[in-house]
This record gives sequence, structure tokens and C-alpha cells, in this order.
Amino acid sequence: MTSKVAIITGSGSGIGAASAVLLARNGWNIVINYASRIDSAREIAKACEAHGAETLLAKANVAEDADCRRMAADAMTRWGRIDALVNSAGTTRFADHADLEALSGDDFLEVYRVNVVGPWQMVRAVAGHMKAGGNGVIVNISSVAAIRGGGSSVAYATSKAALNAMTLSLARNLGPEIRVNVVCPAMVTGRWHLEHLGDEKYEAQMTHFANSTPLKRRVDPEDVASAVCWLIEGAGAVTGQVLVVDSGASLGAPARRR
Repeated sequence: MTSKVAIITGSGSGIGAASAVLLARNGWNIVINYASRIDSAREIAKACEAHGAETLLAKANVAEDADCRRMAADAMTRWGRIDALVNSAGTTRFADHADLEALSGDDFLEVYRVNVVGPWQMVRAVAGHMKAGGNGVIVNISSVAAIRGGGSSVAYATSKAALNAMTLSLARNLGPEIRVNVVCPAMVTGRWHLEHLGDEKYEAQMTHFANSTPLKRRVDPEDVASAVCWLIEGAGAVTGQVLVVDSGASLGAPARRR
């Protein structure tokens, strides 16, 4: 039982899926969590297993504490260790920030249950096992919306800001055995935005984003996964940090060449 074990929530697609495959390629065994899309989760499991990894499919809603504890218990039963947790599961309500009637209190609570309470419950479920192992790592997936006050809705932006703050608190209090960091991607390519915007608007927004960044490129799930894996495997002296992955968009438009 020498392979390390990572639980990755929301790993049936997007950033979670890309992180699962990259860690599997690096020799990790993976708990692949999904809420409803079993087919996509199975595909990610196959991709991980193609790299020689063992996988465990876990249907669970991170907003439910019992599901979080069961997922951690199942990983311990299977492998006897939990070395990393990536909190990638997330949700939103798409709404115009300027329309104060676009969201209800229940909308906020539902977004917070998944984006804030969910990661908290997952951390609580794995922390004891990680401390016993002596070298655990937690990476939370946030958003530049938390920093810039943008994104799909006010509820989403503020939930991710709360996740950033929670990361700092956890990093301060779970060390030295556990490191905790957070990654803030910009608008990432993939199903999340495509399903909301439709093909034409999606392509237009992605092209506009890429053209307005210093690196002149989009941000893909694999870009974020690379940052996640570095924080897990190659950043032993890093904790309590907010890492932005946005092709330089937060710097503003690139300087005009003369």
C-alpha cells in the first residue's frame, strides 16, 4: 500500500476530472466523487486506471455531512490512508449582479451549502486521518470571482470569497501535519459555461477573454489541475496561499506595443 490516496470531489468533469487524471498519472490512487453523472465519472475512472491507478467511485453530495464522512471512511477501508483532498465540487445560480431581485435567500443558502459548507465537511471528515499520516494536503478550488466580485452571480462570488477565508483559517490551524491552499481560476473552458451560454455566446466570451489577457490564451481544466498537483506534490513549504490561474487577466489588458 505505497501509493498515495487523493479524494477529489466533483471529479466527474472539469477541474476535478483533470486533477484526478493528472494525479493518477503520477502514481496516486483516486476517489472519484460525483453527484449524479455516473457515466462521466466512469469515464474518468477508466482514464485514471489507464495510468495504473486504483479508483473508487463515490456518489455523494458534499452538502450532506453523512456523505462526506462515508466517502472518507470508504477510502480508509479500501486503502488505509488519505493523503490529499481536492475540494472541486461546486454549484452556482446564474444571475445578473445588478439585479438584486434575481436571487433569493434560499439561492444563497444552496450555493453556500455546496461551495462553503461542503468543503468544510470534507475537511472535517479527512483531517484526523491526515494528521495521523503526518503529511496531508488540502487544495480548495475557488474562483477569481472571489477576488474581483464578478462571476456567475453575487451568491457564487461571495461563497468563493468565504472559501478563500476558510482556507487561511484552516492553514493556520491544521499545520504542521496538513497544508491547505486555494486555487482561483478565471473563466475555465468546459461544460459549466457551455451549458449556460450555448455554443455561440460561449465561443465569443472565451475568445474575448483570451484576447484580453497578457498570455493570449484560454484557461483549460488541465491548467488548473497542474497548479493543484504542484500544490500537492511540489510545494512542501507552501500553505495558506491563494494561487490565481487566469492567463494574467488580473493584470489587466496587455500593454499596447509601439
